[in-house]
Order: sequence, then structure tokens, then C-alpha cells
Amino acid sequence: MSQTPASPLFDPLFQTRVADTWVDYNGHMNDAEYARVFSLAVEALMARIGLDVAGRAAHGYTLYTLETHLCYRQQAHRGEALAVDLTLLDNDAKRLHVFFTLRNADGDSLATSEQMLMGIDVASGRPGPFPEPVAAVIETLPSAGAEWPSAAGRRIGIVRR
Repeated sequence: MSQTPASPLFDPLFQTRVADTWVDYNGHMNDAEYARVFSLAVEALMARIGLDVAGRAAHGYTLYTLETHLCYRQQAHRGEALAVDLTLLDNDAKRLHVFFTLRNADGDSLATSEQMLMGIDVASGRPGPFPEPVAAVIETLPSAGAEWPSAAGRRIGIVRR
């Protein structure tokens, strides 16, 4: 059982339960539903940094997902409580490189999702810098610093020896 250090403001970012409709013919959460949970976690992140419905309208700004790398660790089952933690790996004026960890009630890591998110100016439909109030909140997100999670930055491939 592995626990992540708790951050009083951001632990966990998002919570849910495995819905009946998410369970597949193998009796556990379908792989696509893990992606759904991480997508919902991005929405929770957006709300946390001030880009909820009202914030998006006020700033004319949103986030797009450019890339995601999902790793499955353990099965999740019908009705199981889930929590998603966030670690900010890197950011610049208009991008967030984030790492989400999906955990069960015991704190076990069930899956991870590394994502690159791009800030978009809605009027132009083009990337643009984060609005100042959003950028200020981003600076308070839990950061990996030099100690990235071991699953971050991985690439997919068959190791040949």
C-alpha cells in the first residue's frame, strides 16, 4: 500500500466511484473508463485553477488536452471508491505537464495518466498565455520538483535485448 504525501488544498483533486456501467465483461472497470476518470480530473483541475464554467466565460479561455499517456496498474471494481491526485511536472506561460494518479480507498495506485494540456484563447482558437489569476493559482499546485514520479516520462515500446 503506497500513500502520497497529503497536500491540504489539493488532496485529492477528484473523487468518484466505479459506476455499474463502467464495468466490463471481465468484471472490472473497462479501460476506456479510466480515461473518463482522468478526463473528469482535468475538469476538476480546471475548476481548481479558476477555469470552471464562469472562469472560462470571464477569461475567454480554456484548456485542451494535447497528449496523454495512461498506464494501468491494478483493477478497479464495481462501486469502488476512487480518488485522483495531481502532480505538476512542468509548466510555462500556456502549457501544463501534469501527472495524475488514480488511487483506491487504501491508497493503492490503480492507474496513472501523464498529460500535456494547452491553454487556449477561445476567441482566436489559438494557444495563449494563462490569464494572470489562473497563472497565480497554477504556481500553487503540488509540484514534482526534481523528484518526478517513476512512471512519468515513460515511453512505450518493446524492450529488445
